[in-house]
Amino acid sequence: MGLRPTQGGDAKLGEAAGLRARGAALEVLQAVLHRRRPLDEALADHAGLAALATRDRAFARLAIATVLRRLGQIDALIAYCLARPLPEKAATAHDLLRLGVAQRLFLDTPAHAAVDTTVALAETRGQSPYKGLINAVLRRLDREGAGLVAAQDAARLNLPDWLWQSWTAAYGETVTRAIADAHLAEPPLDLSLKLPGEIAHWATRLRARISPLGTLRCPAAGPIWELPGYHQGAWWVQDMAATLPVGLLGSVAGLRVADLGAAPGGKTAQLAAAGARVTAVDQSSARLQRLHGNLARLGLTAESVVSDLTLAPLSGTFERVLLDAPCTATGTIRRHPDVPHLKRPEDVTRLARLQDRLLGAAVQATEPGGLLVYATCSLQPEEGPERIAALLASGAPVGRVPIAPDEVGGFAMFLTPAGDLRTLPCHLAEWGCMDGFFAARLRRLGP
Repeated sequence: MGLRPTQGGDAKLGEAAGLRARGAALEVLQAVLHRRRPLDEALADHAGLAALATRDRAFARLAIATVLRRLGQIDALIAYCLARPLPEKAATAHDLLRLGVAQRLFLDTPAHAAVDTTVALAETRGQSPYKGLINAVLRRLDREGAGLVAAQDAARLNLPDWLWQSWTAAYGETVTRAIADAHLAEPPLDLSLKLPGEIAHWATRLRARISPLGTLRCPAAGPIWELPGYHQGAWWVQDMAATLPVGLLGSVAGLRVADLGAAPGGKTAQLAAAGARVTAVDQSSARLQRLHGNLARLGLTAESVVSDLTLAPLSGTFERVLLDAPCTATGTIRRHPDVPHLKRPEDVTRLARLQDRLLGAAVQATEPGGLLVYATCSLQPEEGPERIAALLASGAPVGRVPIAPDEVGGFAMFLTPAGDLRTLPCHLAEWGCMDGFFAARLRRLGP
């Protein structure tokens, strides 16, 4: 008997924490969808999220990501239940419905929690006129939703038209559907080791699998700073596909290597750990400060240069140059589900022009006989093979150096007919998939 008041108090505290978590999720979701803020920035800048318990913070993050991953499906389900579309003034009610549907149908949140907390949150957010509608829609989808979801064409619904058209033209519909399917699951955590010889030790400590590309793949976890090896500087976070471009530079021990567009620093760390004398270049001093913070944790060093390469070339040349160019990042949607909702076709055109200018600067920075690797984490042909074709057609003093399968883990499917690297999010599905990357290797010609 004496435990009942405490249990009731705990339940109320749990309800309050759940409302705070869902309220934070709503605010972050609105920042992404209505103010077009990148998800990582919106999460980092939300003070309320940091104040939540780890479990509640993780739930909020998962709820947001689920809405973004399945927004096409969710909006179609909501529309099915409405006689007419919600007016613009009901944008917050619409976002609340999105969160409620995501919880009930895709996160398996119990109906009472998904529905009741959404209705309660509507009242606290000035949406009382829509409480009845929200309750009715969520109750109906609780009854009918599973069957409706099973009949949906998820791949087509969740991809914006422009991405669907671009990818089906480039890769065919079957591959496009496989890519879209790969985006629906939370990705595992990939780690690159500072000392590759310790991989078996850290695989055991982290309960991770050793991937075919020599990285560690861990189940999605909580804060990375709580994982073994973080404070020892044993590893850094890096999708296994992102490790491939550095390997295309060959042995870099003792060589002068420029890492252009270096932040946040995963490839810089790879180069420094391999013994290169690295110059990390980025136009953002704040991003380079974060890069140096990461290197300090790892016990690695690199010179850094704050520079906009479109305005002024680097002084001197390098034996190896890596250009990780700014891009639409459409190859990383599985990790960044906000990308389809932030990028537009005009971004591809704008970034392609920037990539051409950066490629010209990268060629200048490569000494004759040296190697240049151009890489983007985009699936758009305009940001990959078309940029290399344009560079070669321009008469730039470079020639393509085709990549061999044994340089990319033996996976011939990662290579294009021209000998460039092209990974797709649906590759290695049995391992939990990977990010999409393009990379081409060039040799600087001339005396």
